[in-house]
Amino acid sequence: MEAKLTLVGAGPGDGELITLKGIRALEKADVVLYDELASNALLDFAPVHAMKIYVGKKAGETSFSQDEINGLIVRLARKKGHVVRLKGGDPFVFGRGHEEMQYARDYGIEVEVVPGVSSCIAVPASMEIPVTRRGVSESFWVITGTTQDGTLSDDLRLAVQSKATVVVLMGLSKLNEICELYKHFGRGHLPMAVIQNGTRADEKSVIGQVWEMPELVREHGIRTPAIMIMGEVVALHPSYAYEYLQHAGISC
Repeated sequence: MEAKLTLVGAGPGDGELITLKGIRALEKADVVLYDELASNALLDFAPVHAMKIYVGKKAGETSFSQDEINGLIVRLARKKGHVVRLKGGDPFVFGRGHEEMQYARDYGIEVEVVPGVSSCIAVPASMEIPVTRRGVSESFWVITGTTQDGTLSDDLRLAVQSKATVVVLMGLSKLNEICELYKHFGRGHLPMAVIQNGTRADEKSVIGQVWEMPELVREHGIRTPAIMIMGEVVALHPSYAYEYLQHAGISC
């Protein structure tokens, strides 16, 4: 029995968006440690004998601390063999995957990384919102809304002033602050979308402008997990064009 850890990106939520390599890793798992953002349907790819342990984190709720997860990886790899760490999106995009990889390697455990489809591009794409578009946006930022000390990232202040598309993950609790920052820099009328449970059957979304987004989110009952997209590319979504052309008195 060889102790091994495979970090697998489960994709943005739709179980069909995992990679083929990710499925093959699950098929060889002795243990699966899975997150809240990973589709439960993916567990069916693991062998019947495999242990399946939920170690996810919901907003305000934590089943295991990161230190406890690290310890579980090492203990179970040594005892059971092949541990698959199934993480939502891509394990190296705000997923703490690199920390888990390093911890396991420090204990002499072999590690393989299977990249995943990140919600920062897949969720906008599923809504027909491109993060880049010729003549509209030449680049995009991906920023966490939840820093280690609980404050807004300094990078966001720079991103707000750029013409790039800005995608904020894990930032719904900071929605008011983020919108105020945009308004401070005179960008309150920038198109914006907030998408909950992107790519899933229970997906919910609102599309509008920065200045009105806190109220729209409240009205539509948008909750975590959600991503925010700010930028002119949001205006390419059909519902945005319809809404704001109607306001301008232009027939669609």
